[in-house]
Amino acid sequence: MASIPDEYLWMVIVGFIIAFILSFAIGANDVANSFGTSVGAKVLTLRQACILGSIFELLGALLIGYRVSDTIRKGIIDVELYNGTESTLMVGNVAALTVKRVDNTVLGFLLSCKLAHNCVGERVQLPVSTTHSIVGATVGFALVAHGVKGINWMKMGFIVGSWFISPVLSGLISVLVFLAIKILVLNQEKPLEPGLKLLPLFYALTAAINLFSVFYKGSALLHFDRIPLYGVFIITFGAAIIVGIVVRIAFVPWYRKKIQKYLEECKVEDTEKGKDVETSLDNDDVSRRQLIDDENKENLGKNELEVTPSGKKFPMGASIALLNENLLTPPLLNGNILKEIDLGTPQTKIPSNFSTPESDTSCHSSQPLLCSNNSIKDESVKEKSNPGESIESIVDVKVEDDLETGRNTVRDKPETVKLFSFLQVLTAVFGSFAHGGNDVSNSIGPLVALWIIGSEGSAAQKTQTPIWILLYGGAGIIIGLWVWGRRVIKTLGEDLAKTTPSSGFCIEVGSALTVLLASNVGIPISTTHCKVGSVVSVGRVRSKQNVDWKLFRNIILAWVGTVPIAGAISALAMYLLMFAV
Repeated sequence: MASIPDEYLWMVIVGFIIAFILSFAIGANDVANSFGTSVGAKVLTLRQACILGSIFELLGALLIGYRVSDTIRKGIIDVELYNGTESTLMVGNVAALTVKRVDNTVLGFLLSCKLAHNCVGERVQLPVSTTHSIVGATVGFALVAHGVKGINWMKMGFIVGSWFISPVLSGLISVLVFLAIKILVLNQEKPLEPGLKLLPLFYALTAAINLFSVFYKGSALLHFDRIPLYGVFIITFGAAIIVGIVVRIAFVPWYRKKIQKYLEECKVEDTEKGKDVETSLDNDDVSRRQLIDDENKENLGKNELEVTPSGKKFPMGASIALLNENLLTPPLLNGNILKEIDLGTPQTKIPSNFSTPESDTSCHSSQPLLCSNNSIKDESVKEKSNPGESIESIVDVKVEDDLETGRNTVRDKPETVKLFSFLQVLTAVFGSFAHGGNDVSNSIGPLVALWIIGSEGSAAQKTQTPIWILLYGGAGIIIGLWVWGRRVIKTLGEDLAKTTPSSGFCIEVGSALTVLLASNVGIPISTTHCKVGSVVSVGRVRSKQNVDWKLFRNIILAWVGTVPIAGAISALAMYLLMFAV
């Protein structure tokens, strides 16, 4: 191990402590980018996501994590300004790490804006961007050290621009992929066979995208950077073709049998459930619904009709027939008089003086009456009702939640659920692998700079990243994932918009393609931005009421506030540390 001069040793020690805590924060926040949609689509449980995330985040950090971001270390600031004043650059990296993430219970004496960024993000369960805070922190200490001339404003402009472009581009790609799948598979009367025919193509494309991201400008320590571009294409598409052939020969027949067996089991369960419903209409079930025979209508007169033992009543002449657990027909007498009656309110009843034309003593409305455990709704309410009849004066109308209603329409057929499930897990695993390899630099990048500057005594930082530092950062990510990451996974996968295996696959592919395209043109973008953009876009296409816009607004505000807060506190930390040194 290299010898660190005594005057630098304290900064290296502090750097290791803070870098581990920062890795913990990244695991707690950013791993949701890979597994959030898989958990939201019920393809993986939280526990399964954490196990897979631990394995592939660590593998990614070790195998492709050597490319510590040049943009973070050398692109944003001009390192040549620190020749002869390496200690100032080291202090700046300590300040950047401090701002990125410090746990109050461990290092409460240190200033931390990244603490505010990540702790707020995790504790209120918002998927915030680690890239924002490290960029803001780097700008903050550079401004204190050398003023505006210490910043590469051209590069900074590209970075900021990417934060606006990346979610839009990712969302657009995801929507296009989803619309193609919707036309070719989801809208088909029998989507199983069309989906199985496309399955090899899906696997091949997924493999190609991720292999290209690994080998193109790959790890120098693994010599991937020596592979020419044509070699990258040969490896990528050659492997993709092999994957497609293997899936077509081995997996498609097996998958067909598995899905058909699953569909048969679903039919058996539905049949048994239907029999249970038919035999459960006894006195104990009266509290939920009532079946009224036509022969009893003449005895109702103008009295109130008691539906439940608790006193809830319907207008006379109402005929309610149970079809299944969720649907009831025919509808209420008098066609249009009721929009919704809440069965959960004991005081809800129709007065006995409610008047109905004598000619309407039979059920004649062509609209169905929908019923659930809590409410009954006459869908014919859109038709014109009799003048002078005030529904509000008769019954309290319960308004359904638009968000919940919209998400109830987002469903995949059973065969498509099974079809896309494993494919979505595959994309999530590859995403986790890439995240471990790329975003680990957000936590250990400044630490690597501290170690190399301290051991070399030069700001040039020519030494390759030690593998044990990568392992160190990967361990912190895993611990953070298990402790706090479960919460943010749930937020991104379920709360922002409802996802299904088919839409989840589109989201993963869209965000991965966006990151790949941006990387090829040298623009660092946030994986968080891409994933959120895809989730919102696909969610909105599937249903107008599917997206929680209030939560989306809060996420945007968290993004906007991260950079200035990180920069301000990093500048303050740098100012104080320069006096201390």
